[in-house]
Order: sequence, then structure tokens, then C-alpha cells
Amino acid sequence: MAMRKLTSSFRDPSGLLFIREGILYRQIHTSYREDFEMLMNSGLYRELVGDRLLIAHENASLEHAFSKDACAVIKPLFIPFISYPYEWCFGQLQDAARAILAIQKRALMHGMSLKDASAYNIQFVGGKPLLIDTLSFERYREGFPWIAYRQFCQHFLAPLALMSYIDVRLSSLLRLYVDGVPLDLASKLLPTWTYGRFSLLSHIHLHAKSQNYFADKDAPRRSLRMSRASFLGIIESLERAVRNLTWNPAGTEWADYYTDTNYSNEALLGKVAIVDSFLSMISPKTVWDFGGNDGRFSRRASDRKIATICFDNDPAAIEKNYRTVRSKNEEFLLPLILDMANPSPALGWGSEERMSIIERAPVDCAFALALVHHLAIGNNVPFSMIAQFFSRVTHYLIIEFVPKNDSQVKRLLRTREDIFPAYTEKDFRDSFGEFFVIEQERHIDGTERVLYLMRKKPALK
Repeated sequence: MAMRKLTSSFRDPSGLLFIREGILYRQIHTSYREDFEMLMNSGLYRELVGDRLLIAHENASLEHAFSKDACAVIKPLFIPFISYPYEWCFGQLQDAARAILAIQKRALMHGMSLKDASAYNIQFVGGKPLLIDTLSFERYREGFPWIAYRQFCQHFLAPLALMSYIDVRLSSLLRLYVDGVPLDLASKLLPTWTYGRFSLLSHIHLHAKSQNYFADKDAPRRSLRMSRASFLGIIESLERAVRNLTWNPAGTEWADYYTDTNYSNEALLGKVAIVDSFLSMISPKTVWDFGGNDGRFSRRASDRKIATICFDNDPAAIEKNYRTVRSKNEEFLLPLILDMANPSPALGWGSEERMSIIERAPVDCAFALALVHHLAIGNNVPFSMIAQFFSRVTHYLIIEFVPKNDSQVKRLLRTREDIFPAYTEKDFRDSFGEFFVIEQERHIDGTERVLYLMRKKPALK
């Protein structure tokens, strides 16, 4: 039977993820048997799953095992879309950090501990952070420090501090450093006054110095002893450090797009009605909204209980969107940061550990509303290349054409020469016509903008 091991799990000595006949399984190696049985029998698994902090799973037959060193096989809850920390906004990374620390405290109460604290072990499911690595737990050993402490600081505390105190766009360092932001780098970048913040002094600045000091020498055994009370004190100190970091989502170019546009209320309502009618025609199960800003149109899909992802390159817009998701307990919308001109690539060992955005496609339907002019004029991307990209990621496309005489296009051209003679509706239709069939087109009342519903053409044999 066809089986394929997921490359993202090759570092885990306790087990592996694999796909067998289209179904995702997790194998537990014999070496992890005692820790896994303790997780299941101590009540920790049941408690964390009940509180939506840990992914649920079903037991599967050992006959499904990927290799002979398996002691058990489980079938975890399937997550259709995997996001990565460098695609999260500040609030998402902060909530993921809080979830890790909450899980660690619960684990300690059951005689267990997290042996890793990777941000890649968290996914946002139903609007909330969820630990997806069932094999992250080990039996707590009295007197030993938290083995995942360094990883937590690199994956969570350091980037959050940089985003809070310097620039929120420094979250992109997580894309460059897939094992978290190096603490010595974070220490150099943070303002000198942060040495006066005890939490940052101890968990970043002094931690970095300690790492550098012991980099080429063995730490004395006695320095590794830590009481349970001290262990818990470290976790609570990290909780305070994470909680005290803040960021105000304002001041970016598109953060208040819908209050700074040429749409009248009538035109906006008309656009909403057209999008709703297109969604009713095709009834998608999944939607990706590219350039979705604060999620106004994404919610036309997610409110129908369609699994929807709202992408935008503006961290303030995504932060506002996520705060709305959190405050309203919205379960079908996931806001993520994505630069269409430089989308998430494949990363990690062999460029196979983390998937590119195209590898996570296709989706049933994509939105490209008030977006194409930013790509074609703002980024000099020809219509043909834009059309080709969308043909790789979606079956249906709801897309808006914005003509040159529109105020938003004029805004883009205000400080640059108009070198875009091919930016016409005819060129737009011709370029997209190579990859899509136009099913519907509707003018938005009160504007010269046009909304199109397109269906991808079958691939040529």
C-alpha cells in the first residue's frame, strides 16, 4: 500500500507523521512508549483536548504502522491548512506563546513536561491556538530544568519583543531563522533600556550571554539542578514577560483602507451583494481571500461556515482582523500575513520542511478584490503572470478589475511614471482568458469597477 512520510517530522526521535491511502497517521516509536502511556493514562491528554489546547486523535491499528519500530499508531484530527509562525500577526504569536506556557503548567501538574516548545507545533484551529504534536510530552524529572526553555525564548519571546519594541515587521526573521530568532541577535537589536526590564534581561540578554559562554564548554552538572518551584517560577516569569509585550495596530498604509477609499456606502453594499451571489453560485467549501485587509469580504464566506483564510501583507490589518476573530469567537476565519509579491516559499532542510503557499493549494475559490492594480502597477507584475499564479492556487476566482481612472490607481501612479499601457480591461480579460473561463461579470454601481467570476480551464493533456 502506498505510504509517504511527511518530511516535516524527520527531526522527531519519538515518532513520525505519514500518509497512507490519503489519510494522515502518526506513528509512536517503541522508545516513546512509556511517555505516551503516561500522557494518555494521567488524564493530561483528556484535559488538554477538552480545553482545546491539544489536538485530538483516534487510535488506529498497528497494522497501519510505517515501520517495525512502532508501538502504536494514531490518527490525529486532520487540519486542512497548515500555517507558519512567520505568517502570523503579533496577537497570534502572543496567543500561541500563552498556549505553550499554559500547556506546560498543566503538564507539570500531571508529572509531565514539554520537551520542545516549537512554534511550528501550534496551529490555529477554530480561531484558537492548538498544540498539534502529541509526542511533545515527557515524564517530568525532578531537579532538571525545562529542556525547551531556549527554544521557547527563540520561537516566541525574542520575536515578540522585537515586534513590540522595534518594528512589527521583524516577525520576518522567523522566516529567515527557522529554529527561532537567535538570542544574541535579539539582544543586539533590542534597545539598551530593555536591560532594565527584568524579564528581558534574564530571558534574552543574560540568556544570550550564557549561551555564548557555554557554547564551547560543558555546563557543570550542579548548575542544571532546579527545584519544581523554581521550574514553575520560570514558566510564570515567561508568562508575565509575554503578557507585558504589546503592539498597537495603526499607522500602516492600508490599516484603515475602508475608511480611505472611493467607495460610497451604496457601492460597497453593491459589491457585497455581487460577492454573495457569486458564492451562492459555486458553493465553495474553502476560500482564500488575497489582499483581504481586515477581512470584511472574507466574512462573506466564513459567515457561511466556509473555511476561509484572509491574506494581507499589512500586519496592522491582519492584527485587527485577528482581534475581531478572537473577540467574536469566529471559527471559520484565519487571518495571515502574506506578501503577494514575495509569498511564503518552501523552507527548511531540502526546502521540504515548510510548504510554500502554492504547495498548500489548490483552494475551491479565491478572492482578488481591489488587488490586481497593486500587483500590476505597484509591483510591475504583468496580467499574464498574475493570471498564471491564480490558476495554480484556485478552481474558481472572484476578481475585481479597477480601471486607471479610479482614485486608488491614481494614488499608485501619483509618484511614478505611467509605464503601463497594457493596463486595460481588454488586456486583463485576454490574459486571464488563457487560464480561466469568465462565468459572470458585474459592474459595481457608482463606480467603473467590474467584478468577475472565473472558472479555471481544465489542464491540457
